[in-house]
Amino acid sequence: MSAASDDVRLARGQAAAAAVDAHGVVTAWSTGARELLGYLPTEVVGEEAEALLAEPLPIAAKRCCTRREAWDGLITLRHRDGRGLHVRLQAQPLLNAVGEAHWFLTVTAPEASGETSARAGREPDPPNVKQWALEQLPLPVALFDRQGSCFAVNAAVTVAMGKPEKELLGVRIGHSGPGQPMKGLEGIAEAAERVWRSGETARLEVHLRTPGESRPHAWLLSLYPVMDPAGHVCALSQAAADTTEQFQARQWLSVLNDAGLRIGTTLDLSRTADELAEVGSEYLADFVVVDLLDGALSGAGLERAPSGDPLVLRRTAQRSVLPGCPEAVVPIGGIHTYHAESPPGRALTLGRASRHQVDDATLTAWAAGCTERAESIRTHKIHSLMAVPLRARGTSLGIAVFCRHRTPESFDEQDLRLAEDLVARAAVYIDNARRYTREREIALALQNRLMPDRMIGQSAVEVASRYLPADPDVGIGGVWFDVIPLSGARVALVVGDVAGRGIQASATMGRLCTAVRTLADVDLAPDELLTQLDDLVLRLDREETANGTHQALDSGMGEVGATCLYAVYDPISRLCSMARAGHPVPAMVTPDGAVDFLDLPAGPPLGLGGLPFEVAEFEVPEGSVLALYTDGLIENAHHEAYDGYANFRAVLASPHRPLEETCDRALKILLPGHRTDDAALLLARTHVLGADQVATWELSADPATVAHARELVCDVLTTWHLEDLTFVFELIASELVTNAIRYARPPIQLRLIRDINTVICEVSDASSTAPHLRRARVYDEGGRGLLIVAQLAQRWGSRHTGTGKTIWAEVPLPGIASSGEPGTVE
Repeated sequence: MSAASDDVRLARGQAAAAAVDAHGVVTAWSTGARELLGYLPTEVVGEEAEALLAEPLPIAAKRCCTRREAWDGLITLRHRDGRGLHVRLQAQPLLNAVGEAHWFLTVTAPEASGETSARAGREPDPPNVKQWALEQLPLPVALFDRQGSCFAVNAAVTVAMGKPEKELLGVRIGHSGPGQPMKGLEGIAEAAERVWRSGETARLEVHLRTPGESRPHAWLLSLYPVMDPAGHVCALSQAAADTTEQFQARQWLSVLNDAGLRIGTTLDLSRTADELAEVGSEYLADFVVVDLLDGALSGAGLERAPSGDPLVLRRTAQRSVLPGCPEAVVPIGGIHTYHAESPPGRALTLGRASRHQVDDATLTAWAAGCTERAESIRTHKIHSLMAVPLRARGTSLGIAVFCRHRTPESFDEQDLRLAEDLVARAAVYIDNARRYTREREIALALQNRLMPDRMIGQSAVEVASRYLPADPDVGIGGVWFDVIPLSGARVALVVGDVAGRGIQASATMGRLCTAVRTLADVDLAPDELLTQLDDLVLRLDREETANGTHQALDSGMGEVGATCLYAVYDPISRLCSMARAGHPVPAMVTPDGAVDFLDLPAGPPLGLGGLPFEVAEFEVPEGSVLALYTDGLIENAHHEAYDGYANFRAVLASPHRPLEETCDRALKILLPGHRTDDAALLLARTHVLGADQVATWELSADPATVAHARELVCDVLTTWHLEDLTFVFELIASELVTNAIRYARPPIQLRLIRDINTVICEVSDASSTAPHLRRARVYDEGGRGLLIVAQLAQRWGSRHTGTGKTIWAEVPLPGIASSGEPGTVE
């Protein structure tokens, strides 16, 4: 619009009005001002009025401003498009209670060139200008007398109240009509009385719906006194500024802040969904349901739904303002479906939230395939709905539905945005809980699989154990223990502790536990086994560093650190050889009740590398109890390590008590409350294989000895009443002794052991060369011995000794189911 057209239009009687406070800030902006200068109210209200000047104010205008006197004259303002606009300004001051001047400004264009006017050359009438400014002010302003009755209002008041001026005059302050107090203005009469008494401005923030509004608004009410020339309060002015946008923004932030404190407090999926429903029903809706995809609960989620297929969901949470959630047609945990083309189905498959007014078409689409759902909507008079998908990390997890039936207002766009924010926040926590639950189940399954539950096929020890994670809710950690049957009726006892907690520590524990079992099957000595395990930990640390899992340390133990104690007990010799890698020393309780923490060389923790481990050997009296444990059992927040060892010694001092009872007493005394570290305890009561269960012979290197060896074996099996095994052990003993005579060096020893479920045949020699199977050709005279042994035995293998090696074969007793496949090599 050109400058000339602006001048012409305003010359026809239109004027621009504005209000400026004592600090020169624009506080109101009329429609005429917008049309004249092109600025929207939102662009200038709250900004400095001086920014609208294209040229400085005349000196006379500045003088009147300083003296707080009215002024009328020509100035140049800057149009929104940047051009200067010459206008006539009429400025009228109004003083507040403290004497500050608030200015009511009226701007008119001068007469267009060539036009005549009866007002040409005449000064404006200040009283009329005041009246026009008050009338055109976009803020509702009303004047009240000493009795609190309204005697003047401007046009903005009639719009806000939805009533003509004549119906508002005489109405008491805080009322919408005679005898009609407005809800939310209960304290305004007392505030007005304070203004009359003190002469000071009072401000009130209220949230209410006036008769002329469809929705509640937030208002900032300013009650300020109107002074007469003598300085006495002659009237009270009430000005109202609509602060709904600011109020809603503060309310929105408050809701989101509260939601941040209340949603996602745990890693429990159902709890998180219920927290979302609870917050939604308090702040946003009358009824909220949270449905998760059945696939999401099992870990699959939904990236794209097949077109037309119904969506299967599980009701995870629901909340209502009515007791018992009578609106619900699906119970908690119940399975139901949404058609893919229904509003919830489309929101879920498209990943976009939607809101709906309930009419016949919406009701039909929403309740497709579920008459109960449609009936509930009708019965409870649900009139507004929102469907918001739960989506996190590119995966759809479910849908949240918000309903209103007690709240009369329908959902608007701001409600939809707030619901999206709440659901997006909850979706991340639900996805975290889902992932955590899945990973925890996997880790628990791994840990339970690795923990020994019962011993099969060994009689060397009787065992009992306990494992307590630091966090019972998590249930996983890096502690492990194991009881591993070895050849020759021996048994290995293992306790280890990986640094850290949680799934990562549990995964590392699983790898170490598997490695220990593999190395134990090779029959390595304890110090050699720990050396191999130390190399594995170093390799794991390098792998994690290469993958960027952590920053490797310049020196010292890496992030993947662990301690371990490995012991091998022989029930024939009653000797126990041990080595430890930074682990607490074991305890031995003899049958007389003496408790001794064994003097076992410490050894470095696993993961340092390059340092040796030392093995120590102890004679264990029959019926003694070996106690292996982690430092979490001894060192906790309730006592110092010294006290822990003293208490542990007292618990162990009753060796004849059942091991299960001893474990329970140890946990009760040593871990009475909160734990700061995982704790494990493994108790093993030793047994001895007597002379009637073991037969040993020294053999010569003469081939004729083979026949004699068969006779010796047959005689012993007959004594043991195991004649059914005679043929098998004749062949096994014959082949093993023949190989020792042919390929090894004396001395040669033959030993037969009767264990609880098996009979073991061992042949020892002075050679360190390990045997191996090979395929013999048709016309070869040899090479079939070990193949025969492998076919007859349940397990067979070899182990190195201090003087050579031992080859052994194990056969189950008649009537005992085989615990492994025939021919297993170890």
